[in-house]
Amino acid sequence: MEHLEIYTLVISFILFLLLGVPVAYSVGLSSLLTILVNIDTMPAFTTIAQRMGTGLDSFSLLAIPFFILAGQIMNQGGIAQRLIAFAKALVGSLPGGLAYVNIIGAMLFGAISGSAMAAVSAIGGTLGPQMEKEGYEKSYGAAVNIVSSTTGLVIPPSNILIVYSLASGGVSIAALFLAGYVPGILMGLTLMIIAAVYAKIKNYPRGAKSSIGNVLRTFVDALPSLMMLVVVIGGIVVGIFTATEASGIAVLYTFVLSLIYRELTMDKIRQIAISSVSTTAVVTLLIACSMSMSWIMAYQNIPQAVTDGILSVSDNPIVILLLINIILLAVGIFMDMTPAVLIFTPIFLPVVETIGIDPVHFGIIMVMNLCIGLCTPPVGSVLFVGIGVAGIPLEKVIKPLIPLFIAMIAVLMLVTFFPSITMFLPNWLG
Repeated sequence: MEHLEIYTLVISFILFLLLGVPVAYSVGLSSLLTILVNIDTMPAFTTIAQRMGTGLDSFSLLAIPFFILAGQIMNQGGIAQRLIAFAKALVGSLPGGLAYVNIIGAMLFGAISGSAMAAVSAIGGTLGPQMEKEGYEKSYGAAVNIVSSTTGLVIPPSNILIVYSLASGGVSIAALFLAGYVPGILMGLTLMIIAAVYAKIKNYPRGAKSSIGNVLRTFVDALPSLMMLVVVIGGIVVGIFTATEASGIAVLYTFVLSLIYRELTMDKIRQIAISSVSTTAVVTLLIACSMSMSWIMAYQNIPQAVTDGILSVSDNPIVILLLINIILLAVGIFMDMTPAVLIFTPIFLPVVETIGIDPVHFGIIMVMNLCIGLCTPPVGSVLFVGIGVAGIPLEKVIKPLIPLFIAMIAVLMLVTFFPSITMFLPNWLG
């Protein structure tokens, strides 16, 4: 049968997902089956193991476990609480102010830690009970926490942008980090607009007004944490160190800061180590299996076939970008972010480069699409962590999520069709 390998790859992968097989195993098993269906025309299935090993043999990928460790230290080391206190002093006195605090806190914490999972658990665990106590609907508080935690995946340093750099064949990590600032902040501001409308409709309470002295005090308290962004991103942009070296500096910085805050204990250090290793293991397994699938697709010329197919539909950049956005939104619903980036970057990047889209710009578009997928069932990891932290069932959080999804998609469209939003900082400082 013509294209038997392609049909086997796609159908087996979908079937494994429908059967509830974890994404990493689904990717790896479907890749193995694809080779086995026609052993005469494809290399031996031991190639899978080789490609998995080769996929992890990258110096850039060392940044991921280090940033994961830095995020865990931040979560346990008192840094999240200081960021929340600063955000509360800034906007807590506005109507529905705790929702703004949640969004700003998630933006700051997610940006510094580079992890949506760390942000949704840290911010949700701290602010969720406060919001419920002050009369906010628990479902609304959970929804705000879930979507705002993804902003840290766009605002650098971001692990997923490092993965995109690998998948794209070496797009500058420094340029990607710079490109993420304006879209990430724009997404956070748009979510705050929705929160303002919601607060007016629900008549949510104002918090106590903070004095200028309290704002300054909380700012000074949070300043050492905020300085990590300056040190890490500034060092990368100026060229003092690479992204991988910056991740090691981030670990050292957060560890020393947590010791100064006197928040770390031996029990917490043990928890940090175990959690970091577990998360790193999951991420690296996803990367390894995804790299094997990417190789098989390249071997079968799937990227070229997709490029030809999309360009046969239209050569209008607007139509092509809309089509790719729709596909990526659908992919995000059913696939975790890391394998999605590794698998679909080699497929879509040749298409967008053909129509003149900068790879840096496309990286931000892809990540923003998949951020929405993290908040949607049935796979959305951030969604399920968020409702787990809030202690509410899935069906109750869907309704308040819908207007927030609409806001995220609106920002995605702006970023997609106005490249200057993304490329302003890389072009200015690059």
